[in-house]
This record gives sequence, C-alpha cells and structure tokens, in this order.
Amino acid sequence: MRAKPRERWTGPGRRCSPLLILLILLTGLAAGRSPSPPRTRIVLLGTGTPNADPDRSGPAVAIVVDGTPYLIDFGPGVVRRAAAAYRRGIEALKVTNLRIAFLTHLHSDHTAGYPDLIFTPWVLGRNTPLDVYGPPGIKAMTEHILKAYREDIDVRLHGLEPANTAGYKVNVHEVRPGIVYRDRHVTVRAFAVHHGSWKYAYGYRFETPDRTIVISGDCAPSRSIIENCRGCDVLIHEVYSYAKFQTRPPEWQRYHAHFHTSTRELADIATKAQPKLLILYHQLFWGATEEELLREIKEIYKGRVVSGHDLDVY
Repeated sequence: MRAKPRERWTGPGRRCSPLLILLILLTGLAAGRSPSPPRTRIVLLGTGTPNADPDRSGPAVAIVVDGTPYLIDFGPGVVRRAAAAYRRGIEALKVTNLRIAFLTHLHSDHTAGYPDLIFTPWVLGRNTPLDVYGPPGIKAMTEHILKAYREDIDVRLHGLEPANTAGYKVNVHEVRPGIVYRDRHVTVRAFAVHHGSWKYAYGYRFETPDRTIVISGDCAPSRSIIENCRGCDVLIHEVYSYAKFQTRPPEWQRYHAHFHTSTRELADIATKAQPKLLILYHQLFWGATEEELLREIKEIYKGRVVSGHDLDVY
C-alpha cells in the first residue's frame, strides 16, 4: 500500500494552513488600517504681540493630550480663540474645559486675558477652580483681579443667576524651575529664560506619551532652550526679523536685543537644539513678509520650520 503523500501548504492551487491564512488576513488588515491619531495636539490660540493685529490674538498655546487641554499663557482673546478651535472640531477646547494653565511671565500681552480665563468659563458652567502655575507675582495678580471683580462675583452668586460657587476660584501655584506639574497625561518642567528686566521668566517643557514639546515664552537667546529641547519633537519659539531690526530706532534696538530673539539667533539655537519641528510664534515682522522671515532663518537653519498662525493645529 502506497503511503499517502505529505500535503504541501503553499503555492498556487495548494492548501494553506489555517495559521498562515490568519497571518495573511491580519497583515492585510494592518496594511489597510489608518494610522492611530496622535494623542497630543498643539493648538496655537494666539500668536500675536502687543501690536493690535486683528488676525493674531495675544500669546496663548493649548497642548491637548488625550482630550485634556493645558494652556500656556493667556493673552487677549484666549477664551474666544478656544471657542473657535472647539467650533473647528477640537472638542477638548470647549470653554468649560479650560481648567489648567501655565504662565511664562507677567507681561501684559501674556496676561491681559487672565480675567476672561477666570470668569467666562465659570459664567458658562465651569464648576471647578482654575489651576494656574506661574512665576512669583502671579498670586498677587490673581488676588487683585478677584478683588476688582468682587461685585460681579457677588451679584452672580447671590442674585438671580444660577451660578455655581467654585468655578470662579483660582488655585494659584507660584513655581520655581524644575518639575512643576505631573498627571497621567503629562509632565511639565519650567526652566528659566532671559527676558530683559524681568526677574522671573520661564519656558516650559511638556513630556506627553507621544511627544516632547518645548515653548520659549518671551526671551532673548537662552542656553536653557537648547538644553531642554535636545532633539525634542516640537520647539515653539518667539522671533523677530533681523533685517527689519536694523531699521528700528536705537532705543528700540537696545530693548529688543535684551528681551527677544532674532531670526539669526533662533536659527543658531535651533541648529544646536535640533527639534523635529520649529514653530514660530509671537513674530515681530516690522513690515517683513512671512516668506522673508522664514528665509532669514532658513539661510542658517536647515531643519523643518513653519510660521504659526492663530488656530493652527500641529
């Protein structure tokens, strides 16, 4: 009696093993699957300066991690820009979700939206206190704002409006350089930067499950930016046009050289820090076009760089 020939499991017209079929199916499914959405998104809520540019609100950035938003700075227009981002599909930036914020320094263009951030989300239903982390001085600023609006608070709490009793309160955390915040989504480190006459000015490093993001705040060239980036995924940095700087009056050149960073200086910083993406914000154009501003940087820095606009998402 002849032995039954061994079955072969591959080749045209041959039988395939169930295991091989399963592997083929899984491979096909994986090939057709869309990539998972990023867990971390950056939303530029405001990219402006003290200049009253209607297209650029005051400095404010939202880092959204797994649906939780974290604000950095609260310049003029911050709450309405968050509402605009929500309307565009960033559901995490629903106004009542604005509950955690970090401040780089106390300059008015970075803080003029602070009363708005305290009160508007409360009026619209935020029922937990706002948590704010920032340099020394933020506690006194907060106390004065709440005092200035005490009649408004009293009318809302004791008048006919059905306001809750917690949403206008602020937990203020005056911080020093180092790890200032940590939860299951993010670890936040503050670091000192040089911003002219300000005694306290910070940048922040955000470490999330899938990205490392560094934001400069306002600063002249700072070694700490390079040290805290070191190949980070995203560096968000302020900048001014070096070419147009040459046309500024001497007193303003002296000011900007001590308080801010030129395109040439930022190109040098980025070359050393090597972020995967450099985002410009708080841009001082002084008549330069956006293309000219980028060209000034790209003449020196060969990495990826973009000029940010309000409501851009990265």
